[in-house]
Amino acid sequence: MGILSRFKDIMSANINALLDKVEDPEKMIDQCLRNMNDDLVKVKQETASVMAQEKACKRQVDECQASIDKMQSYAVKALTAGNEDDARRFLAEKNRLMAKLTDLQANYAIAHDNSQKMRDMHDKLTSDIKELEFRKETIKGKIAVAKAQERINEMTSSVTSANNSIASFERYEQLANKRLDKAQAVAELNASNPTNSIKDLTAKYVNDPNVDAELEALKASLGMSTPSGLPQ
Repeated sequence: MGILSRFKDIMSANINALLDKVEDPEKMIDQCLRNMNDDLVKVKQETASVMAQEKACKRQVDECQASIDKMQSYAVKALTAGNEDDARRFLAEKNRLMAKLTDLQANYAIAHDNSQKMRDMHDKLTSDIKELEFRKETIKGKIAVAKAQERINEMTSSVTSANNSIASFERYEQLANKRLDKAQAVAELNASNPTNSIKDLTAKYVNDPNVDAELEALKASLGMSTPSGLPQ
């Protein structure tokens, strides 16, 4: 039966391998369960059909067996009544029915085997769906934890990038301070030229002769004398 082969493939599918191939396992879990429930409906319908066929075959076997028993009983009655010809006819019909019974029993055996396979498949699919329903929340919990970890990883990367930026900022600040210190040092050197400093310093102590003579004349007119020890 083609449907048996198809549903065996369904039952042997590996859900973990399927989840590895998709980007959103959470959505795929729900979709997988929907597909399995759809398949369960089909399996249930097919199982009911196969079981009905098994019952029909069993009924045909039972009816044929009842007819055989009846022909045997009639043959006995006819022979007891002294009707050998009638007994022979009943036995002939019995033999014909026994040949038919062999075919009916073969059909029933096949129908019973198919029915058993479908019942097993139905029960296993039902059990698998219940198990996956139970595991679904656990799997979704793992997915939620994984998503949280991914967000943390992204934040960690951002913090690392920020730390690198801070380190770069500090390095640029050090370079700026170094340039400023250098510029200020050059300015100080320019302001303290040795030649100009000595020249300016000696100019303080060089006396102008004209001013000295004028000062002495002014002091004499005022009756002021020059202190001893000072040059005239």
